[in-house]
Amino acid sequence: MAVLDIITWPDERLKEVSEEVTEVDAKARKLMDDMLDTMHDAQGIGLAAVQVGVLKRILVMDISHTERYPDASGDGNVLFLVNPKIISSSEKTSKYKEGCLSFPGQYSNVIRPEKVEVEYLDYDGKKQLLKADGLLATCVQHEMDHLNGIVFVDHISKLKKDMILKKLLKQKKLEEA
Repeated sequence: MAVLDIITWPDERLKEVSEEVTEVDAKARKLMDDMLDTMHDAQGIGLAAVQVGVLKRILVMDISHTERYPDASGDGNVLFLVNPKIISSSEKTSKYKEGCLSFPGQYSNVIRPEKVEVEYLDYDGKKQLLKADGLLATCVQHEMDHLNGIVFVDHISKLKKDMILKKLLKQKKLEEA
């Protein structure tokens, strides 16, 4: 297993729509293993394949970092989702302060449905149904957005988005100097 490079804004691949996975084979499982190592190394709770430069509909999640996310209800179970589709979502919404490994150090409150049901293929290619609420629902929606070329700052006001993007540009210039 390996730690991969995480692409960051303004990389254009973050705006691309990812392709369906035709088969959950050894290559797909290797990618999922590497993504999990990458996500844990970066201290994240979710990662989409596009964030490591692979335009495939694959997500990994682990919301068990309860010391960082006090309302996390994860029991340490890692989730691998291939070709996830939201089949239902609640009308009731919740607000979480979201961040993103592709937008390092930037956070903003995002409002999303409080509960979702997601169909997906698991690590072994078996069809599964995930009923998620709380932080898990937020995380799965955030990561699924990546598969459709949507990033968390697309859900906030133009003013807040512009402030975050300006900070990132300044940060990149300082790193390059």
